[in-house]
Amino acid sequence: MNAQGATSSDASATSQKRRGDANAVVETRGVFRTLGGKGTTEQTILHDISLTIGAGEFVALTGASGSGKSTLLYLVGALDRPTSGEIWLDGCEIASLGDDERAQFRNERLGFVFQFHFLLAEFNVLENVTLPMLRRGVPRDGAEERAYDVLSLLGLADLWRRRPGQLSGGQQQRVSIARAVANDPALILADEPTGNLDSKNGALVFDVFAELARREGRTIIMVTHDVSFAERADRQIVLRDGRVIEDVTRAR
Repeated sequence: MNAQGATSSDASATSQKRRGDANAVVETRGVFRTLGGKGTTEQTILHDISLTIGAGEFVALTGASGSGKSTLLYLVGALDRPTSGEIWLDGCEIASLGDDERAQFRNERLGFVFQFHFLLAEFNVLENVTLPMLRRGVPRDGAEERAYDVLSLLGLADLWRRRPGQLSGGQQQRVSIARAVANDPALILADEPTGNLDSKNGALVFDVFAELARREGRTIIMVTHDVSFAERADRQIVLRDGRVIEDVTRAR
């Protein structure tokens, strides 16, 4: 529906979805996530999570296995819904969006980096980074120029013709970061991005995230088991049994 055809109720709904802390990129309000019920034992994975993350923050989510950190990341990434509570991303309340709206929001506003790079083996580096932009309707020339610029930023410009199988593990993960950044997302979400890498390549990938936050003002939330990496982030949020038990901000 175009603007002229929008009803007052539509406008009100849009306003409701875009209310939030103007200075926050991420804001969660009283978020719970419960599994089970209806004849099965309920298990609460997250308990009353309320956080605010500002622009340009590099946040490490840590905690033991089963603490709820990946669940929280998936909720913030609009890959799952909270049982109750609100999640605001870049001024938009995503928990109340429909499935199609959430998918559109993910594609347009978020960048994801996972433990496995998920690069397409049949495409070269430039094509892998370009593809998400083409799916959004960006003209090919513009998409390729943007992809090359991001690859240059991450020290991968000389590798643009190579296929993923011709790259090291660290290079593959840096390409996946380039793909996440190329769409100019409001937020980058990384789930154990160094988990499959040796210590040297893991450190290189961590440094890429740190530079993106500090030089480009990217907002990044990274789940990690690596305490040494977490302690180098701008902020470390520690979860235990689905609750935030520590939230430490460090001077840059």
